[in-house]
Amino acid sequence: MAKKKNIKMNVIHCYAPTNDHDDEGKDQFHNRLQTVSDKLKDKDVNILMGGFSAKMGSDNRGYEEVMGQHALEVMNANGERYADLCGLNDFVIGGSIFTQKRIHKDTWVSPDHVKENKIDHLCITKKFRRSLQDIQI
Repeated sequence: MAKKKNIKMNVIHCYAPTNDHDDEGKDQFHNRLQTVSDKLKDKDVNILMGGFSAKMGSDNRGYEEVMGQHALEVMNANGERYADLCGLNDFVIGGSIFTQKRIHKDTWVSPDHVKENKIDHLCITKKFRRSLQDIQI
């Protein structure tokens, strides 16, 4: 990939409003993120990462092109928004497409250490999906 000319890597790192935030704030965030995504070129390696407060779940029905079945818990509203955004922009969600040990799946643990969730995500332009295999633990 590094030998090809005119391919750039674009990394968008952001933090979304929590699932409890009002819908207007979530809509503003996703609209701004879509505006940034619209400026990306398909030939480039585009990576979207950050804290999305998005639970993806293991049920990927309707999102087969965007995610696999190796996420934790059940998809929440922010997960649906994130998956929709990824689908619209031809991204694939990295943490859900490969099998991983349970210890590597969670990115958030409750203060009482009872609940664990994966709410931080990394996704990449779908055509570079194989590149994720090189960085998975």
